[in-house]
Amino acid sequence: MILNNKLGITDQIELAKTEEKISKHKAKQLFDSGDIDNVEVGTYAGLAFIHAYLFDEIYDFAGKMRDVNIAKGNFRFAPLMYLEQSLQHIDAMPQGDFDEIIEKYVEMNIAHPFREGNGRSTRIWLDLILKKEIQQVVDWNQVDKEEYLSAMERSPVKDVEIKVLLKSALTDQIDDRSLFMKGIDVSYFYEGYSEFKTEEL
Repeated sequence: MILNNKLGITDQIELAKTEEKISKHKAKQLFDSGDIDNVEVGTYAGLAFIHAYLFDEIYDFAGKMRDVNIAKGNFRFAPLMYLEQSLQHIDAMPQGDFDEIIEKYVEMNIAHPFREGNGRSTRIWLDLILKKEIQQVVDWNQVDKEEYLSAMERSPVKDVEIKVLLKSALTDQIDDRSLFMKGIDVSYFYEGYSEFKTEEL
């Protein structure tokens, strides 16, 4: 099913390429313009700001809470009827150390508040919390795609795997532009998008 989009694209491959190109360009702009410093760190409002920033030129639902139930494979994300409650709970979760931050990230992944683009937005959101609270970020280049995806799949039951994986990839290069741009590319690669390099857009 092709998502309704503002560009009137009806071809799945064309939409995927266009979405990647525009939203990666917007991710670059988010960093270079300094708008990233306006994100409310660790809240749903902050995540919605990031999501709207990346996807607003493509989708009407950018930055808006989804109004459908969604699943990936056998996993059903937070049911619509509990979504708002779930997001309020996540907002209230502590984020004082690495473990708490990853627990919050796992919960936000289970909530999956948007129709599309959750993973890509939430990884930026995660790095902003890490940067603020422990002065580190993830060097996503060090995180293998298959290991990450399987650890995230298991994280609702057991989060130790994702914690070990991400902890080993932490760096204190928190304002490194090139690290951020490469991180966006890797984040998109996890979701099957690798046509464009963020740095070149």
